[in-house]
Amino acid sequence: MAKDLAKWAKEKGVKYFMVSYTDLFGGQRAKLVPTQAINDMAVDGAGFAGFATWLDLTPAHPDMMAVPDPEAAIQLPWKKEVAWVASNCVMEEKPLAQAPRNVLRRLIDEAAKDGLRVKTGVEPEFFLLTPEGDRIADPYDCAEKPCYDQQAMMRQYDCIAEVCDYMLDLGWEAYQNDHEDATGQYEMNWKYDDVLQTADKHSFFKFMMKSVAEKHGLRCTFMPKPFKGLTGSGCHAHISVWTLDGKKNAFADNSKELGLSDQGRHFLGGIMKHASALAAICNPTVNSYKRINAPRTSSGATWAPNTVTWTGNNRTHMVRVPGPGRFELRLPDGAANPYLMQAVILAAGIDGVRTKADPGKRHDIDMYQMGHTVKNAPKLPLNLLDALREYDRDKTLKSMMGDEFSAAFLKLKHKEWNDYCSHFSAWETQTTLDI
Repeated sequence: MAKDLAKWAKEKGVKYFMVSYTDLFGGQRAKLVPTQAINDMAVDGAGFAGFATWLDLTPAHPDMMAVPDPEAAIQLPWKKEVAWVASNCVMEEKPLAQAPRNVLRRLIDEAAKDGLRVKTGVEPEFFLLTPEGDRIADPYDCAEKPCYDQQAMMRQYDCIAEVCDYMLDLGWEAYQNDHEDATGQYEMNWKYDDVLQTADKHSFFKFMMKSVAEKHGLRCTFMPKPFKGLTGSGCHAHISVWTLDGKKNAFADNSKELGLSDQGRHFLGGIMKHASALAAICNPTVNSYKRINAPRTSSGATWAPNTVTWTGNNRTHMVRVPGPGRFELRLPDGAANPYLMQAVILAAGIDGVRTKADPGKRHDIDMYQMGHTVKNAPKLPLNLLDALREYDRDKTLKSMMGDEFSAAFLKLKHKEWNDYCSHFSAWETQTTLDI
């Protein structure tokens, strides 16, 4: 039985619910609903005009109802009278196929048909900036190699520790926090979980991190590449597949190469097979391609891939296998939609298992130094338009993600690209004015 949200709210002292859903561009949308009305909303949903957000709908469409998932309710640790609850989008009593959480839920059911229960962990990186967003908040954070800088970490201790305390209180099993490779950049980690729970936690984490940063007079951004010359913000995904009862890691086989079972290799093969198309979902903004195709940063390395290769425990490739029974996809960035990112991993992996896809040759070289020696490995798309074209060409992946979703996503993202192309930049003036 799903929890009674009104009863749960009374026990927790919750006065309001943020009934929230995520649109195609990763924007979180919500209505603030008093607890007295929440049980009605749990049945019928909160009404939204879908056209007013980034969904492929028109002003003439009927109300889109966001129906709360009671199991996803989280009391805001920094404002306990409010709870956030992830919702499923419904229109005319049918799930809205293009809505990101619905895309993921459908693919979870698809994976279960093949006996696959996918679990993932995410490693979101972010910058802490001034409220204006134009510079690093900590003026003393200026080292050439700032990664793991303990003094810089302690200067932002109050903000980072507050969020980590909240994750511990929520039972997420947070286990480490660090200053990342760029000045002003941080990463926080919590335990892996089933993909839907990971996506919900990822969504809530972004909301929580931004909210707590604002409380401390800071601005948190997950923008992939906010500063030229500095390492961009990735969102690496660690992926494993389990039996449906969750008791056995189906990817683990110590008799196989790197401890990855045949099924794990096939799942990885699907990721490699669809990698160029995955970029459209995992790297969904114009700015994303300034991270994965960046020149060397001030620290000496971008820590981001630009070629479709895999390896053992080596961070210079798109995929690494750091230990038995799992692998890390290093392609996604901070702009990735938490639900679509997980969905496209499932879609590619399911296809890989079904077709027994081969991931190809493993490379154990330093790709930043010797990448030019790898022949026949595809390069990742150079820009958002190339990625959208790769996704559009990948008929299998488009179908796995859902035709309605794929059509809506491509339509809105092509519009975004066209808007970008019509924008005039300072660079154009600097390079063209005196020609």
